[in-house]
Amino acid sequence: MARPAGIKGEQTRQRILASSLALFARSGYAAVSMREIALDVGVGAGALYNHFTTKQHILMAIMEDHMRALLSSYHASANARQRDAQTQLEAFVRFHISYHTALPNEVFLSYMELRALEPENFKIIEALRRNYETILKDILTLGVQQRQMACDDIHVSAMAILAMLTGVTSWFRQQGRLTRHQIENIYVSLVMRSVAVPMAGQNQDQNNNQSRKIMPIKGKQAHV
Repeated sequence: MARPAGIKGEQTRQRILASSLALFARSGYAAVSMREIALDVGVGAGALYNHFTTKQHILMAIMEDHMRALLSSYHASANARQRDAQTQLEAFVRFHISYHTALPNEVFLSYMELRALEPENFKIIEALRRNYETILKDILTLGVQQRQMACDDIHVSAMAILAMLTGVTSWFRQQGRLTRHQIENIYVSLVMRSVAVPMAGQNQDQNNNQSRKIMPIKGKQAHV
């Protein structure tokens, strides 16, 4: 879809995306009409359709812009140039929390309205999401190779960590009890412990606990 040329055209496009993002986050994608968007932006229907022919195009633009900016920001940061896996993982945790808590509406929309995308658009966004997930998987893989981390399953571990980190956006408040940096510190500790290499003898203790049998005693059952 061709975009109106010039600085003014790009400024109008950004206003449309910003208004649509706020409306979608507040009312839900399905409940918002193109007419509402035009009114909120303060442009006529014709100007809106010059930029986006359908509401689906707007949703796709918001999600794609968000994912591409996320990937670009990570790769431009010093995080991507660290060699030590533990340093990379800590940097990833801090980056993810800092970036996403600053953009709660984009994060909300990216998860809650993902299924509203048409199949071809869904494939594009899913590919971008997998690119971001791969960054974390590669860090965990390196950590296992460097014997700094232990993961029973790299994919499951990565998905669990991402879900935990992204969940911060649902409750974090700028004026809350903890600062963003304090929250980052807590989550770094949680993530590091979740992939920590067990100390000598720890695995045996866990196996012993898991293998506790139920033995019958005088017609009853008891743990031994």
